[in-house]
Amino acid sequence: MLFFAVFLPTLLWAQTSSTIKFGCAINAQEQIQESQALAKNTPGDPQWRAKGDLHRKYHSPAANADMPYRLYVPTSWDGKSKLPLVMILHGAGADENMYVDMNNKQLIHLAEQHGYILVSPLGYTRMGAYGTPLRLPAVFGNPETAAKQRAAVSADQEKTLELSEKDVINVLEIVLNEYSVDRSSMFLTGHSMGSGGTWYLGAKYAQYWAAIAPMSGPFVDESNYPWDNIRKMPIFMTEGTGATPSLVGSKAMLAWMKERGFKIEYMEVNADHGGMIPLVLPSIFDFFDRCRPK
Repeated sequence: MLFFAVFLPTLLWAQTSSTIKFGCAINAQEQIQESQALAKNTPGDPQWRAKGDLHRKYHSPAANADMPYRLYVPTSWDGKSKLPLVMILHGAGADENMYVDMNNKQLIHLAEQHGYILVSPLGYTRMGAYGTPLRLPAVFGNPETAAKQRAAVSADQEKTLELSEKDVINVLEIVLNEYSVDRSSMFLTGHSMGSGGTWYLGAKYAQYWAAIAPMSGPFVDESNYPWDNIRKMPIFMTEGTGATPSLVGSKAMLAWMKERGFKIEYMEVNADHGGMIPLVLPSIFDFFDRCRPK
């Protein structure tokens, strides 16, 4: 079964001095430093630097809970070489395991074939959205809906968004602390709600990523997005012909970005919102390979 982005009621983004229009008010550099400190103080897993398919967890002080994440390390790794890394963000209603396990573990096979560490965080909850309040139908070109969604999120919902963003960066820094990663070859992808997270975290934490690949979820508001952060970043946007209204937003966003000289590629496949995933993943890994330093 596939889980997709859901239509949420137009909740308002709380108007407090701490919030910003782009998303959570978390300062990116401060969060990276916090996550790095957490990683250094996180007890080593019994399978420290292990290879293969791993189910992990760590304790999040901010959430006061143990947070799970899924990790795959190629069995061909020699234990020393620096590996490229792909982080995958799941869609609404899913968890850290669903996208890794779906389609006969396609992501694992691709990670092994291409030699990538694969990281899949929960994002605090199945609906955490990784720090951005935008969901369907707030696709690119629909600023009124985006404004309504940003403007009515409750204090509790805002806290969930913050914890979701923190979880992603925590997991990433924990993996970076444990494994030998090629920092010039780190990539972010995600589907539906995870695509919105890819656009959001891809720009906010642009220093991490060599490229991003959002799948069917152009949850970006033109007037509030930090476009300069990704202006030189390679981007691979994918869609399904039956993925409405996401398809309309993605095409509008593609045209807008091409007109302004962004480094964006686009792939459209004959499938619906969920069915497009297995059709585009091989091309996404090929794209990441092309973006690696030669």
